[in-house]
Amino acid sequence: MLKALHGIHGDRADAVTIAGRSTSYEDLLGAARAVAADVAGAPAFAVTATASLETVAAVVGGLLAGVPVVPLPPDAGPAERDHILRDSGAAVVEVDFTRRAAASAVTAGAVTGGAGPGDPALILYTSGTTGAPKGVVHTADALAAGLDALADAWQWTAEDTLVHGLPLFHVHGLVLGVLGALRTGSRLVHTGRPTPGAYAAAGGSLYFGVPTVWSRIAADPAAAAALAGARLLVSGSAPLPTPVFRALSHLTGHAPLERYGMTETLITLSARADAVPRPGTVGTPVAGVRTRIAAEPGAEIGELQLTGPTLFSGYLGRPEATAASYTEDGWFRTGDIAAIDADGLHRIVGRASIDMIKSGGYRIGAGEVENALLDHPAVSEAAVVGVPDTDLGQRIVAFVVAEGVGAAELTDFVAAHLSVHKRPREVRFVASLPRNAMGKPQKRLLLSPDER
Repeated sequence: MLKALHGIHGDRADAVTIAGRSTSYEDLLGAARAVAADVAGAPAFAVTATASLETVAAVVGGLLAGVPVVPLPPDAGPAERDHILRDSGAAVVEVDFTRRAAASAVTAGAVTGGAGPGDPALILYTSGTTGAPKGVVHTADALAAGLDALADAWQWTAEDTLVHGLPLFHVHGLVLGVLGALRTGSRLVHTGRPTPGAYAAAGGSLYFGVPTVWSRIAADPAAAAALAGARLLVSGSAPLPTPVFRALSHLTGHAPLERYGMTETLITLSARADAVPRPGTVGTPVAGVRTRIAAEPGAEIGELQLTGPTLFSGYLGRPEATAASYTEDGWFRTGDIAAIDADGLHRIVGRASIDMIKSGGYRIGAGEVENALLDHPAVSEAAVVGVPDTDLGQRIVAFVVAEGVGAAELTDFVAAHLSVHKRPREVRFVASLPRNAMGKPQKRLLLSPDER
């Protein structure tokens, strides 16, 4: 996993910068070895995953010792934190980055090898939107396969400087944004907070962000213009609205790449650096991954299912839940609704549980209606759901953040852009959309109990 830690940036004092603090690979490895010596032989350990060098040292230390790491969200409430610690059996380890240990202090692993290919390396907890958070176990070989596939797709090398400001307890910020940099050997600049000004000042060649980050940068032309010297802008964790895609393309000169993944699968689909990105699509399968659409006869959209080397090894201590997440012939059920066009490009419509709307005999993807609403200049945010309806089965309801526009105008706007049956039957204006830490709208929080 850590094969590039002695790469071209090995002697640089700023090989890794997190929230304004910099370190060399040598000092990072020394701190990580101290962690590895502390945790060697433990079944697992947890770290409060703040945006800090301590978090990076803890994760690298776990890989060196072959002990799985449980990243704890720093803003987790007592109930969530207690559940994760109890479920994983992990104790929290406090990291002192000033401590250094020699390579001889590590007995359970080695810098060039670390956790064995099939050994658990990370236990990442789901958001818990459908119950208590589940521990998702990823092995070292799954992590390596995913990162190597993305390095290929994005032409990501040690010559790059990666910039992002994402949380370090998710796949996006931790696996891609930290382990990806350490595996490819690229410099890493974590901005602490993902503000437009911080991104503009970082001077990177490769930038990661979620749609909220990119939307704010697109609204700051000076910050966006500062990214013109970058090589690649990558968006993920939620769909990038088409207007933001267009604005970024215009202001930076770079059409952002979108990619798709889940906690259970890592990143399985992505646009490629050598292709022209198409708004609203998340590219093609990365190396080693295969996909299929499980659709009803005659339907263009259905559940995305996939198989490949990046999949998790199971939910911790939950064999029944693990088995239920796979089809009888061994394909993982993503629970996301998608379509594949003639060029093999994938488009994610939404979650099967809430974004597949069955109205008046039609199957409608919420994401398509949301993108149509976001094309209206008065609309800044939109979330579309289906609510129970005695006549239609479900009626399309749009929650929008907008100024100077009425519901009828928005309904007519969608009907003019899409099929008439895809227009919202009801528009509810809200001050903002509830979102999780990665910027994904929490649609169920918009609904009353009898509508869920």
